[in-house]
Amino acid sequence: MNKKIIVYQLLPRLFGNKNQTRKANGSLLENGVGKMNDLDTLHLRRIHDMGFTHVWLTGVIRHATTTNYSQNGIPGQHAAVVKGLAGSPYAITDYYDIDPDIAVDVDHRMEEFEKLVARIHYVGMKVIIDFVPNHVAREYHSICCPAGVTDLGEEDDVNMHFSPRNNFYYCPGQPFVCPVPTPEGEDPYVENPAKCTGNDRFDNRPGVGDWYETVKLNYGVDYCDAGGRSYHFDPVPSTWTKMTDILLYWASKNIDGFRCDMAEMVPHQFWSYATRIVKERHPQMVFIGEVYDTEQYRTYVRSGFDYLYDKVGMYDCVRDIICNRRPASSITYYWQNVSDIKEHMLYFLENHDEQRIASDFFCGDGRKAVPAMMVSALMGCNPFMVYAGQEFGERGMDAEGFSGCDGRTTIFDYWCVDTLRRGHYDRRLLTQEEKRLQAIYQQVLCMANSERAFCEGDFFDLMYVNPQSQSFNPRCHYAFLRKKDKEVILVVVNFSEEANHVRVTIPGHAFDYFKMPERDVEAVDLLTDERTTFNLKKDGVVEMDLPPYSGRIFKFSIQMEDKTYELNAHNKEEFPPAHTAEHLLNQVMVRMFGCERSKNAQIERKKSKISYVLDHKPTRQEEKAIADKMNELIAEDLPVTFEFVDRDHIPEGVKIDRLPEDASETIRLVRIGDFDVCPCIGKHVRSTSQIGRFELLGTNWDGLTHSFRIRFKVIP
Repeated sequence: MNKKIIVYQLLPRLFGNKNQTRKANGSLLENGVGKMNDLDTLHLRRIHDMGFTHVWLTGVIRHATTTNYSQNGIPGQHAAVVKGLAGSPYAITDYYDIDPDIAVDVDHRMEEFEKLVARIHYVGMKVIIDFVPNHVAREYHSICCPAGVTDLGEEDDVNMHFSPRNNFYYCPGQPFVCPVPTPEGEDPYVENPAKCTGNDRFDNRPGVGDWYETVKLNYGVDYCDAGGRSYHFDPVPSTWTKMTDILLYWASKNIDGFRCDMAEMVPHQFWSYATRIVKERHPQMVFIGEVYDTEQYRTYVRSGFDYLYDKVGMYDCVRDIICNRRPASSITYYWQNVSDIKEHMLYFLENHDEQRIASDFFCGDGRKAVPAMMVSALMGCNPFMVYAGQEFGERGMDAEGFSGCDGRTTIFDYWCVDTLRRGHYDRRLLTQEEKRLQAIYQQVLCMANSERAFCEGDFFDLMYVNPQSQSFNPRCHYAFLRKKDKEVILVVVNFSEEANHVRVTIPGHAFDYFKMPERDVEAVDLLTDERTTFNLKKDGVVEMDLPPYSGRIFKFSIQMEDKTYELNAHNKEEFPPAHTAEHLLNQVMVRMFGCERSKNAQIERKKSKISYVLDHKPTRQEEKAIADKMNELIAEDLPVTFEFVDRDHIPEGVKIDRLPEDASETIRLVRIGDFDVCPCIGKHVRSTSQIGRFELLGTNWDGLTHSFRIRFKVIP
């Protein structure tokens, strides 16, 4: 099965920081900093189990900072040309080095990075890092470049404004004029002649709103030629070979891809050159380009980019829909506008540059973007990206320091993002709303790859046959079909704050395109497990109730024989709180004693019994630890969700050997947060707090069989 790329962007500096001081403009010592080692196997598994396939590690290459690492032989940077105390991850000071902030042992920071890459691969995800090709920090100097490598600018003729042999642009005879005051107690910053600034400022006086902390790299384009601009690509410019060598260096570290910052500010001819060389040696390497000029999308795809940000198109569109500035039907135009390259477009709702959904500057509530998330993640086979904290509704309303209160999470300051701290390191403190939001993200992102119709299937937009009517409002409703083989999924979302009853027309063209028969089908809502029957007819309608800020995801089969999602029916009538407690207890025992899940359980409303084969008789302290852990998990109020998968796509680590031989091809998996996943057809509570209190009534130990019997009850 072809997997859909689902990216989780995080800054290690922020992600693992549990220091709650949160002082505006605080130093590293005051506010703390996250480390690469904070991304241990446990937390990486949690990210993986959310449905992510790739982790984008932002800010791992060494960049300008005010923190002093001279004791480790690392040059310092002048504070006047560093934005914030931590500094921008996009002002690189050494392309061959790792940011010392995020290392536990600074002198072994590269080894820590290599181990992090190995851990991410171990849990089943791939690694993307930033490549910043357009500009570097003003005081760029590599101390870690391999032997024989000439540093950027080392052989430049600084008396020339432009030379195809130079790596930088200069303002001969003119000193750099810094747009911000010199910090108290420091000598003025001196740069003479001035290098030209990263955002294409070719004079010596950038403004405070410019990228004044960076200098522009020279790829052989003379921006100030008499004719306005000229190109000097033959012979191959020095910057081309040096930057390609940097890409090859990081590719050798076993990473899986690059997110290329401001790719469109670098000539596409360079990308054709560099991506060809890198992919010849590393064929699976992925290149993601930050390109905003829609007219250049196809040029950069032809130049070797696998995926491009669809910011100016789809992002801007869905943001306006969420904020009620455009109708939901606008989505159609934006996917059609890039229909020939749609699988190359990366969709997202947040990243480090954009304002947080839940901020006052966007829409104030992460829940309002759920329908946009469903559409962006499920509409195509192209990648989807989530920014760390988005899944909890992070608001981005802190005034961290340099960045101020702007609805974004700072990339310039040392800071603890509280939703990340609670969501990944102390989940008991998450609010009910945060847990519910994460649960819907997990459901949707997991089904994006577990359902072949979403990760491989064809797409059919239903909006052209569903105009404004009493039963469908294209301003707040969006509907489409996905299909793979005999399975079809109907997705209908509601951007409105009100619940709606809608009637969705499915045109004859869709029947012809998908080769669907006209017949009754049983459908299951993959979000709620609700079952219903649809009468499929050409130009007929399907009726449903849409909850506010959510939607319906109905899956059905079009094969001629009746196929339902009745999975291995049985006659037991489980008590949902006790049955959910059984799942929790199984995983607690597996983790505490290394045993297998129970094969002998009697789960009842008043009292339940369950047995495990252990290598020793648990002590009283261990028995107490079992009960304490159960009640701790119940108190965390973990969401209980489920998904349908076929036998060929069971997640790694999930065993189905206990299912009956005649079990159906479609398997229902029940997930309890990211703590447990197990095939099951029984009834469960919606979240663990509904279990109530777990009470261990007694235990028995059979020394001959090593069977440990637990008697328990739950008190809702």
